[in-house]
Amino acid sequence: MTERYTPDKEEINLLPAFDRLDLPQIVLVNTPAQAQAAVAALAGCTALGFDTESKPTFAKNEASTGPHIVQLSTLDRAWIFQLDNAECRRAVAALLESPAIVKAGFGLGDDKKRIHSKLGIDFQGVLDLNSTFRALGYRKDMGVRGAVAVLFGKRFIKSKKASTSNWANPQLTEAQLIYAANDAYAAMRVWAELQAHGAFAHRPTTAPAFTA
Repeated sequence: MTERYTPDKEEINLLPAFDRLDLPQIVLVNTPAQAQAAVAALAGCTALGFDTESKPTFAKNEASTGPHIVQLSTLDRAWIFQLDNAECRRAVAALLESPAIVKAGFGLGDDKKRIHSKLGIDFQGVLDLNSTFRALGYRKDMGVRGAVAVLFGKRFIKSKKASTSNWANPQLTEAQLIYAANDAYAAMRVWAELQAHGAFAHRPTTAPAFTA
C-alpha cells in the first residue's frame, strides 16, 4: 500500500487552532458522589476518548506510581478521574472493564500496562488510534497532532509545561484540567470522524483518503 502523506511539524504549526473544550465542559471527579454521577453519565456511551496522566519520574530507576488521573470524553464533555480516591478508582475501573464501550486514544501501550498495575483490571474495548492510522496507510505513530491535522486541517495545541507537571497533586490547575481533558476529547473527535467515514468497516486497501 502506498504510504499516505502526513503533514510535518512545521506544516501543522501553520494551521488554525483546533477548537478545544474549556473549563465549563470539564468535570473533575474526586469524591464518591462525583464518581457515581460520572458512571451514570457515561455508562450508556458506546465510545469514549481516553487518556491517562502520571506524575513524571526524574530519578534513575524511580518507578512510576501512575496513572494519577484517567480522562474520558464524549463529543461535548470530558471527565477527569483523580485516582487517589478509592471510589473514583472503582468507578473508572467499571467503565474501563466494559467491553461495550470503545476507549479510543493514541499510544496506549504504557497506559494499558499502568492501568492494569494500578487498578488490577482487564482493560476491555481499548482502541489505539495509531494502529488504525497505520492500517489506513499512514506512517507509524501518527499521534494526536498528526491525526487532527489530517482529519480537520487544524493544529492541536499541547503544552509541554502541563504535560510534565505534577499529576499526583490533589489540587489540579486549570491548565492541567484543560490539557488532560483535551487529549481525551481530541481522541474522541478523531474516532468519530473515522467512524463517519467508515474507516472501521473497511480493509486498509479500501480505506477512505483523508486530506488536510
